[in-house]
Amino acid sequence: MAGNREFSNRRLHSLLGVIPVGLFLTQHLVINHFATKGEESFNNAANFMGNLPFRTFLEIFIIFLPLMYHAIYGLYIAFTAKNNVSNFGFLRNWMFMLQRLTGVITLIFVVWHVWETRVQAALGADVNFQMMENILSNPFMFWFYVVGVISAIFHFANGLWSFAVSWGITITPRSQMISTYVTLGIFVALSIVGIRALTAFI
Repeated sequence: MAGNREFSNRRLHSLLGVIPVGLFLTQHLVINHFATKGEESFNNAANFMGNLPFRTFLEIFIIFLPLMYHAIYGLYIAFTAKNNVSNFGFLRNWMFMLQRLTGVITLIFVVWHVWETRVQAALGADVNFQMMENILSNPFMFWFYVVGVISAIFHFANGLWSFAVSWGITITPRSQMISTYVTLGIFVALSIVGIRALTAFI
């Protein structure tokens, strides 16, 4: 019974990492990429997202609660799971280790980013181009954001591989190899989007 419960928890953790958390990450990167078109373009995109109907409901039930479950259970996995060389081999073992590491880094980054943006917005600050420009003008914060964004993207892209395996989508070695290349492509593409957005603010 305990084994079935853990299996279900892991599948739910994997699902929430893709839907909705992964989709929100992708959408967030796309919105931030509007900064490459200038301050007005980014502010218009940010204002559109900020004025969505039922925004508070969406933030709580579509973003915050799934993210909290994924983060808390992910920490449990990160500090209790062991690498499995016999099942997945050298590359997958390294990817699994990096998945745990980037999960912890991403959690630290997300908490800080939420503090600097959403919490400050609740206290009366404007979440706009100038806010991000001020944050990223500090070289330490810029590189902190670079590491955080790349970690989040890797965690999502590599998590897609695990999601496909745990949900029985990629069962054969060939399908898992193809999935490795696909998720690597997603990582590279989203990383370009994320880094271009960060550099646009400075």
